[in-house]
Amino acid sequence: MSMYDQLREVWGELTAPGAPFEIKTEDIRGNPSRAFATAPQTVRDLWLASAAYGDRDYLIYEDERITYAEAQRQVAAIANWLRAQGVEPGDRVAIAMRNYPEWLLAYWATVAMGAVVVGVNAWWVGPELVYGLNDACPKVLICDQRRLDQTLEHLDEMPEMQLVGVRLSGTSPAGVTPWQELLTAGGELPAVDIDPDSDACIFYTSGTTGHPKGAELTHRGCVTNLMNMGFWATCLTTIGQRNGTVPIPEEGAPPPDTAALVTTPLFHVTANNCIAYSITAGGGKLVFMYKWDATKALELVERERITALSGVPVMSRELISHPDFAKYDTSSLLSLGGGGAQLQPDLVSKIDQAVATARPNTGYGMTETCGIITSISADFFIDKPESCGPAMPSYEVKTVDAEGNALPPGEIGELWVRGAAVIRGYLNRPEATAETITDGWLHTGDIARIDEDGFIYIVDRAKDMVLRGGENVYCAEVESALYEHPAIAECIVFGVPDDRLGEEVGAAIFLQAGEQADADTVRAHCRERISAHKVPRYLWFTTEPLPRNANGKFMKRELRDTLDPTLAA
Repeated sequence: MSMYDQLREVWGELTAPGAPFEIKTEDIRGNPSRAFATAPQTVRDLWLASAAYGDRDYLIYEDERITYAEAQRQVAAIANWLRAQGVEPGDRVAIAMRNYPEWLLAYWATVAMGAVVVGVNAWWVGPELVYGLNDACPKVLICDQRRLDQTLEHLDEMPEMQLVGVRLSGTSPAGVTPWQELLTAGGELPAVDIDPDSDACIFYTSGTTGHPKGAELTHRGCVTNLMNMGFWATCLTTIGQRNGTVPIPEEGAPPPDTAALVTTPLFHVTANNCIAYSITAGGGKLVFMYKWDATKALELVERERITALSGVPVMSRELISHPDFAKYDTSSLLSLGGGGAQLQPDLVSKIDQAVATARPNTGYGMTETCGIITSISADFFIDKPESCGPAMPSYEVKTVDAEGNALPPGEIGELWVRGAAVIRGYLNRPEATAETITDGWLHTGDIARIDEDGFIYIVDRAKDMVLRGGENVYCAEVESALYEHPAIAECIVFGVPDDRLGEEVGAAIFLQAGEQADADTVRAHCRERISAHKVPRYLWFTTEPLPRNANGKFMKRELRDTLDPTLAA
């Protein structure tokens, strides 16, 4: 029996009626959608269940260690403090900070009391921060020193909201509650009934019109993503046990020790919904870094016995190619890979060869699906290194043509998906929601094909964006910032291939007659308006107007293919 026949057999067994991952069809927002019959009802249920892990280490940051029992105590205290400030179910609490333990504690406290987390992109600069907070209107903003400083500069532009300061460098400014005060509230987690289809969090995804869109992730969607991840892991374990490559645990044995190094921001679904949820559900520990550093990562892998490291592909590449890689004990690693961009085929085999215990893995997903759509790892990834894997059982998938008509298997078209993990919509953006979701089908904006085994291959992007190190950079947003410069008459923004980050941001610029501008002034102009990672690394200044087609549209692809990165400013 081939491994694909084994996968089909195990898949069918695990999703059958009465099985651990039984699939049923439910009416969700008026559309028939696949869902797990055994899934927890809400994120609150997931958090309450983690109390069983007691004195196990949970959150690790530098020399700080927080157990599950202590985290339960702090989460209850934070929720009670929020309740005392008038935060009710359905109200919003924004979190803006680096990956500190406080991020996740504030997250669990908010969602477990029925309120909604607004995950603020910590890379945003002033205008972006103002836009996001005015869009979401949170009652409370919990932020670290840098984000607090940015907020205080623009406080008069934002609605009334209470400020909480985390890890402040000095005494709290007037009107800012220090984090420690939240932890003194005490008490049990407030009792509350939560609708599974209500919002759990709002994560912002860059918008093609120049403004980020707040994706509304529901409780049902978040727990469905957790179940999808658990399903794929169970498939691989079951196949391995039947093949004799994975030992069968003794009855009543405790769950295995797991530890994940969190390398990507918690305001994204990769770190939050995929890594933090799965580790919390299994009683493992989450290890945070101040910022990515391959040497520090190797030290933490050895010290904390990290079993999983998942980030953008460049992180895995930097880790295994580190000159001191062999000096560190990486034998605890079981999986290495990531998401946010497709792992290059050469990296798949290099991971498998570099770490004897670790297998390569990746997943393809979106903010709009609360996490993964597909998953692939181990021998399946080695065999199909250009694939992102099969769609998980909670999804229906199809490829469609330009008119939305379903295409036969194997044909290339835009990938559409439908299931319980699809977001409710975009906050305050009914038109964008209607354009993106049709009868429950999410238009991914990615061009794909599906092979005879059901494995999906992403071959192009329909959306006009640059995927830089796992961050979506929408070209229209960068172009809008560039056009605010008085010297710029025309500009086109596009992706430039980059070995480290996958793509970098490039821009071709034609200046107004008689005006002058150089690369430094253009970049400085952009940094005042958009995040640093969106500022073009490559700039070309043309002496002629940018090329257009017969319809007057810029010929972006043709121009991109002719410009030489080595000649850019």
